[in-house]
Amino acid sequence: MDGESATVPFGTKVNIRTLSTFWLQYILCAFIISLCMTVGYRKLRRHTMRFRPCIDIHNGAVKQIVGGSLKDEADFAKDNFVSELKADFYADLYQRSGLSGGHIILLNPVGSTYYEADVEQAKLALAAYPQGMQIGGGITADNAEQFLDMGARQVIVTSYVFKNGRINYENLRRLSGLVGPDHLVLDLSCRKKDGKYYIVTDRWQKFTEELVTPETLDMLAEYCSEYLIHAVDVEGKAAGIEAELATMLGTWGKCPMTYAGGVGSFADLEQLKQCGRDRIDVTVGSALDIFGGALPYEEVVRFCS
Repeated sequence: MDGESATVPFGTKVNIRTLSTFWLQYILCAFIISLCMTVGYRKLRRHTMRFRPCIDIHNGAVKQIVGGSLKDEADFAKDNFVSELKADFYADLYQRSGLSGGHIILLNPVGSTYYEADVEQAKLALAAYPQGMQIGGGITADNAEQFLDMGARQVIVTSYVFKNGRINYENLRRLSGLVGPDHLVLDLSCRKKDGKYYIVTDRWQKFTEELVTPETLDMLAEYCSEYLIHAVDVEGKAAGIEAELATMLGTWGKCPMTYAGGVGSFADLEQLKQCGRDRIDVTVGSALDIFGGALPYEEVVRFCS
């Protein structure tokens, strides 16, 4: 061996200086790639919370309401905002903004004198933005395909699946098998009682015995593609999010989820990003200027893009 070369197995001579330079370059490249991936990953994670817009329809009009005020009796709700515009205006706006996966919610029960008027509004929105929005409110295995045929991307279900306070697996399997998990969103909207989040049904009026927990999320995930979760106690109040609930959802984070309830400022959005670990999407309703609130719609879109 001379000062700059060495013999390796099979009698091949290599230049030590060249070999050293190669390994230094290799280590340096590996470090740079690792650094870029880390920075890129962090950047991506900072911007993964998507804005999922909404069109809530009650008594035949696009509205924003206080969630906990909704009553089937006399079709009552405490209104934050009643729009003079039809649902297709909002659907078209969302499409032009490049927002997909928002939801249309029919807030009157099936059988209400207003339910068909709600459906007519929904039809306008789905025609304006076909395959761009989800729809919920009175969905069952008997009418789910009808709404998909109208142009809904997915159907959202609560009460049909949660019957008599428990998960009705017969109904869940029937509906999931009919439309396919990719076209089913389970609404696990909840209210807090005794320090726990209970799933509520029938337009958020009835408590079930089922809790929103990581175990429940695991158990139901095979039947659907997404979860929609309204924090009903703060819904429509624009006075702050349910941080504890958002933290639980973000910690689980195994499938797409949309959180709704309480967002009233950009500080609330930032808190949701942190609590949800950028794993959950967000719906903002009453706080938006397009629904009579103070938050500029365009700025919220930019914040979540």
